[in-house]
Amino acid sequence: MNNKIPVIVIFAPTATGKTALTEKLFGEGSQYFFKKRAQIISADSMAVYKYCNIGTAKPDKKLLDQIPHHLIDFVEPTEQFSVNEFVVESDKLCKQIWSQKNIPVIVGGTGFYIRNFLLGLPQTPESDSTLRQNLKTELEQFGSDYMYEKLKVVDFESSKKINKNDSFRILRALEIFYLTGKPRSDFELSGKLREQYNFLTIILERSREDLYNRINCRVDQMFTQGLKEEVDVLKQKGYTNQTPAMQAIGYCEFFMGLNSLDEIKEKIKRNSRKYAKKQYVFMKGILGAKTFFIEKNQDFTDSILLEIEKFFYNNLKDV
Repeated sequence: MNNKIPVIVIFAPTATGKTALTEKLFGEGSQYFFKKRAQIISADSMAVYKYCNIGTAKPDKKLLDQIPHHLIDFVEPTEQFSVNEFVVESDKLCKQIWSQKNIPVIVGGTGFYIRNFLLGLPQTPESDSTLRQNLKTELEQFGSDYMYEKLKVVDFESSKKINKNDSFRILRALEIFYLTGKPRSDFELSGKLREQYNFLTIILERSREDLYNRINCRVDQMFTQGLKEEVDVLKQKGYTNQTPAMQAIGYCEFFMGLNSLDEIKEKIKRNSRKYAKKQYVFMKGILGAKTFFIEKNQDFTDSILLEIEKFFYNNLKDV
């Protein structure tokens, strides 16, 4: 085996067609020689949470039965799952999957996770428990909007990359600033791909109009599938707007005091569209990344297939 572990990375925001692509390429119905020779590592920061199924658009049981998936549905809603944990767990999984003569495929729309996996974690200072507790107390007293505005003042660049509902990352960025006097954006990644991997990085894009229409349809479908009922059950379990999993788009809107389900639905659509646009920021300038434009009503193109075929052949021909 090659010393470098081959890894395919497929990045795209929600509703772009990532799931359809992976099923067509690697699922039971695949017509390609790499059928069942891949395992998926999810790069979705919210799909890790138990009980949050509809709002996170997790793969359905049919697909999970066809292709092994990892980093889905294993974290309690009350727990944080950091980018550090994602990178550490993904490293372990890549070794495990490659040892089984399969290729790891990292698929998701959390650009922050994927960028840190590709380039390695920046050397930020260790957390300070006293400072972190003080910041948490301030968050509980004034709310995430207030803390987000503080972050915009001291580290505007980081604030552009953090969702204002993501209190964990907001507090971490503030903590770094108070510990070092420098914004988190000063602790940049190297820009070089990690040397232990051989990457094929694919970025999927659609026209803004097409993507936004797909997002709107996706949200409508979530409500049809029972998103409100799912949130009602989560509330009955005692989860609140301070629960990490409930700060995700698709859940946090139910805690905003909006007047109707229609208002909640429209808010989710708007937040999802804004989030999708923001995620591409993290993938700018990734060395060797190949961007493919997906036409309306298409799931993937022959050029994507060709890239993946070449990658599998070059990495599995001697295995």
